[in-house]
Amino acid sequence: MELAYIPSPSRGVLYLGPIPLRGYAFCIIIGVFVAVWLGNKRWVARGGRPGTVADIAVWAVPFGLVGGRLYHVITDYELYFSDGRDWVNAFKVWEGGLGIWGAIALGAVGAWIGCRRRGITLPSYADAVAPGIAFAQAIGRWGNWFNQELYGRPTHVPWALHITSSTDGRVPGYYHPTFLYESLWCIGVGVLVIWADRRFKLGHGRAFALYVAAYCVGRGWIEYMRVDDAHHILGLRLNDWTALLVFLLAVTYIVVSSRLRPGREAVVEPGAVEAGTESAEGSADGSAEPQEGASGGTEDSSGPGHDSGPSGPGDEAGKAADDAGASQDAEKADEAESAKKV
Repeated sequence: MELAYIPSPSRGVLYLGPIPLRGYAFCIIIGVFVAVWLGNKRWVARGGRPGTVADIAVWAVPFGLVGGRLYHVITDYELYFSDGRDWVNAFKVWEGGLGIWGAIALGAVGAWIGCRRRGITLPSYADAVAPGIAFAQAIGRWGNWFNQELYGRPTHVPWALHITSSTDGRVPGYYHPTFLYESLWCIGVGVLVIWADRRFKLGHGRAFALYVAAYCVGRGWIEYMRVDDAHHILGLRLNDWTALLVFLLAVTYIVVSSRLRPGREAVVEPGAVEAGTESAEGSADGSAEPQEGASGGTEDSSGPGHDSGPSGPGDEAGKAADDAGASQDAEKADEAESAKKV
């Protein structure tokens, strides 16, 4: 009898009338919303337009779901196409089974299509959404908890996961909660990417490559702890080899990209820059018009056609002073003329 452990839910689905509400699906949906929300904030901070991340996600998310499912079905085909299995279950995504490798790969294809339609580069978009994807994975892993799947070896640690289901070959007992380990690791990866991006101004896809490399490190040791059936190559699970290969590719990309294109993109979305320039020019024109009207009024008031109105007391005094000065000049001229005659 364990004194402390993580209980498993008695069921992973609730029914709202005839409508099933599945915990696994909710975790995936919440993760997508978090990724899009954070990605949008980072995209706008880099100079992009609000809403661009969501527009491209309309392409990336469906492609990612299909890719994740395909990877799972291909690598675990015996679950759906062996004797006694129903191949229709391969389409039941809500029952679990999404491979992150396929989700990222095919999701990138969908994002590339969306980026081309918006006239932006895929690496700059990937940098913006990278930490959000890590947080989405952290949330999505709790879907495995609802389904009582993908746990590790038997253990007696206080945070052991209590498996109660005996379906599909499960053996009730206490196991390492690898879903929790990966969830916490993904949170750490997301924080790492945000910090490194601010510290080193990562650009041209390097923030996304850092996310991939860091995730692969964690996935390697977590995968090694799992006890669910998997294909093995030279004593290692297939996903361990995949993590190693993808890690090497990500690190290579970081090194090569840093040499070929150092720094960060000055412009991530050309349309946003043009819109900002037009807005600034419009503001300048609007502020200049009143000034032109004011200067025009000044010119009109000093022009020859301006009616100065009736003269006031000050004007009459000025005229009297001018007349007195003229009389004095005339008297001096007469005196000078008399002196000459004398």
